[in-house]
Amino acid sequence: MERTRIGIIGCGMISDTYLAAARRFPMLEVVGCADLNTALAEEKGRKHGVKAVTVEALLSDSSIELVVNLTPPKAHSAVDKAILNAGKHAYSEKPLGVDLADAEEVLRLAEERHLAFGCAPDTFMGGGQQTARKLIDDGCIGKPIAGLAIDMSRGPETWIHAPSFYDVGAGPMLDIGPYFVTCLVNLLGPIESVTAVTGKGAATRVGGPDTVPHVYPVNVDTHQTGVLKFVNGTLVTMVQSFEVHAHTHAPLEIYGSEGSIALPNPNIFGGPVKVFRPDQGNEWREMALSHGYCENSRSVGVADMVMALREKRPHRASGALAYHVLEVMLAFCESSRQGRAVEIKSRCERPAPLPLGLRDGEI
Repeated sequence: MERTRIGIIGCGMISDTYLAAARRFPMLEVVGCADLNTALAEEKGRKHGVKAVTVEALLSDSSIELVVNLTPPKAHSAVDKAILNAGKHAYSEKPLGVDLADAEEVLRLAEERHLAFGCAPDTFMGGGQQTARKLIDDGCIGKPIAGLAIDMSRGPETWIHAPSFYDVGAGPMLDIGPYFVTCLVNLLGPIESVTAVTGKGAATRVGGPDTVPHVYPVNVDTHQTGVLKFVNGTLVTMVQSFEVHAHTHAPLEIYGSEGSIALPNPNIFGGPVKVFRPDQGNEWREMALSHGYCENSRSVGVADMVMALREKRPHRASGALAYHVLEVMLAFCESSRQGRAVEIKSRCERPAPLPLGLRDGEI
């Protein structure tokens, strides 16, 4: 199969996952990696057999058609625009940006330059979420009426870069929220409004590795709770928090007129997926997964984007989807500030479901 030459900008922790998974897709060939920290780029290049180059050299390489942006969130929009201005298709790690104005500029630039733009997460293309999508589409739980989407933890207190998770562009919503909101849009369609209350437990945190704990400011709301009203009428209560030591709630459940469906945390690709129907006994049943990509498959969104360009069809992890998800997430704090429901102005199509029977590496 013909391979599309790919470059990666940003060689942090997540780059290992992308570089490893990309090898499974015969339509992708990662030929270069770059980072402002040249030593880090060289380390990842040696580890994965990829040439380490400067950002400028990568963007000026005419043989590279698509660049994956794995920089920190606050840099996403600037790097995306640099990629597009270099005449290359762009695929960004989540979230699309930290404010809507920058995100709009990115999408406008892609359209003006007739280039494709995609954005993580692509976990909704995994076997667990695709199975749940098929079950809902097939009417297994009847008409979706309500749901719960909950991710609560104490936060990444012991990580070496813990302070960045409590700064603008991160926090529980922009860090973990993209997985949940993207999953919900895939399952239920676009969101009409958000009604929320948000806050934080303290102005500072003490954290970092055990050997060098330090105090750092909390610049984002660390507990965000609200209700998503979908265009189809479904109401989903969503909680994203870095304020909870322990809890017993399931991460994601959808309740329909004929039954309920439970999914694992949408930050993973696989299962289990469980269904409860009152006409089939008083217990949850684990369902056989109908789709593949059940292990960590980050890069499947890039592979789908490449094949979509060749087949002249929409790609699934699209800029329109990422923009809608970003608007929804930012609406939580805006709704809390205004004390009312916030209308979501953007709309996006539900991504097309993956076909059944795909072998690993196929899209």
